[in-house]
Amino acid sequence: MERVLLTGMSGVGKSTVVKRLSALGYKAVDTDYGGFSAIDGRSYRRWNVDRLRQLLATEEVDVLFVAGSDDAQGMFYPDFDHIVLLSAPREVVVERLASRTNNRFGKRPDELAKILADMEKYEPMMRRSATHEIDTSKSLDRVIDEILGLVHRLPD
Repeated sequence: MERVLLTGMSGVGKSTVVKRLSALGYKAVDTDYGGFSAIDGRSYRRWNVDRLRQLLATEEVDVLFVAGSDDAQGMFYPDFDHIVLLSAPREVVVERLASRTNNRFGKRPDELAKILADMEKYEPMMRRSATHEIDTSKSLDRVIDEILGLVHRLPD
């Protein structure tokens, strides 16, 4: 099995990419949903490390895509064949956060300020750990083509 981590800051399009990959027949998991994360005492979403370990140990598909971002993600890097940083210019992220309907995070001024500050602080670290970076300001079809080009496989 080939495992691909799709990571990046809020608003870069991780959930949109997962939905498209799923629609194309791939196993794609968004860690914001399905019990893979929970809100902690500070209102931050944190991965359920045990649940994610279980997914990586038991999923039997040719390609598994896992999308999300968490302080703990570094401990999982050895479990992935590809670590793909999804990124977008700051103004694109701001626009997406303002217009998205699937997640309210980032709509309040304090949340937006935190996301933008986190982009400055954490995205460079994520970039250094990534094996690939894809700019999601391109069309979704092009982003998906680039991601699938990494695994060179079609769904069963």
